[in-house]
Amino acid sequence: MNGSCLEFKNPIQDAISRVRFAPQSNNLLISSWDPCLRLYDVDCSQLRLEAPSEAALLDCCFQEEYVAFSAASDGSITRYDLHSGISNKIGNHDDIATCVEYSTETRQVITAGFDKRIIAWDIFGAKPLVYLRNLDAEVESMSLSGYELIMAVGSSVDIYDLRNSDKCVQSNKFCMDVPIRCVSSIPYLKGYAVGSVDGRVKLEISYPSSSNNMGYMFRCHPRSRDGRNHLVPVNAVAFNPFISGAFVTGDNVGYVTAWDAKSRRRLFELPGCANSIASLTYNNEGQILAVASSHTYQEATEIENPPQIIVHKLDESHLGSFPDGSSSRK
Repeated sequence: MNGSCLEFKNPIQDAISRVRFAPQSNNLLISSWDPCLRLYDVDCSQLRLEAPSEAALLDCCFQEEYVAFSAASDGSITRYDLHSGISNKIGNHDDIATCVEYSTETRQVITAGFDKRIIAWDIFGAKPLVYLRNLDAEVESMSLSGYELIMAVGSSVDIYDLRNSDKCVQSNKFCMDVPIRCVSSIPYLKGYAVGSVDGRVKLEISYPSSSNNMGYMFRCHPRSRDGRNHLVPVNAVAFNPFISGAFVTGDNVGYVTAWDAKSRRRLFELPGCANSIASLTYNNEGQILAVASSHTYQEATEIENPPQIIVHKLDESHLGSFPDGSSSRK
């Protein structure tokens, strides 16, 4: 399945940190190190917004269809009106801000940074700032589903309930103290997947109607070079919001692979990209996958190939790769 590369009049000049589809449309939010926040209309192949920033952007998220937030290397957290292009800073971390999520349940912006703090910004209430937690290590990745906040902290996965964030609900140590590169919540179930620097993926899934919870680990991206297997970091994981058990992983040498959690098997692999896979996102219907191919901020390398965003439209042949085919769509 060959995708189409998004075209920009002014190409992205530095690493892409995150891509996210809007809640109800095929508008794609893009944060990057050049530094700029962009909104791209995938349906019309048109750039809708380009908002320059004073510092490199490490993450972005939607509040709603035309409101977004970013986290920057100068610690700033910024809110954007995507209709007008007007932006305003809502606050700062004391060090680099690495992660940002918006909770529709609590109406708060949740951020984390190298200052080892988790902060909830109440942009609607009288008290704008709530320190949720001081941590022992930096947050590498963060994901939010409902009230459940899941964070990769060093080699641990820490889970918090936003209704009672005074203590960690659960903390799971990854195998052999291997650092975690990314974490992703499952949008329709209680659970998550993590990708590690040594090429392993771990899944933890809880089914509400069954006591048969699922948890397992597998090596994701062994690559053979000169007859030897080299383990490659998993940079990104994304679950299809419309096909139960379907998810994709992206690795550090440019490959995206689709998996089925239930059958525990690999389904297909997309054509390789010139750069690392920096971020992955499905649209709200689960039929379009956006792949950000770029060096990542963990890599201290100069750009050899320009960053790209490739959009793949999943056809019936790929949807049929899943055990239940199109009937597995929720």
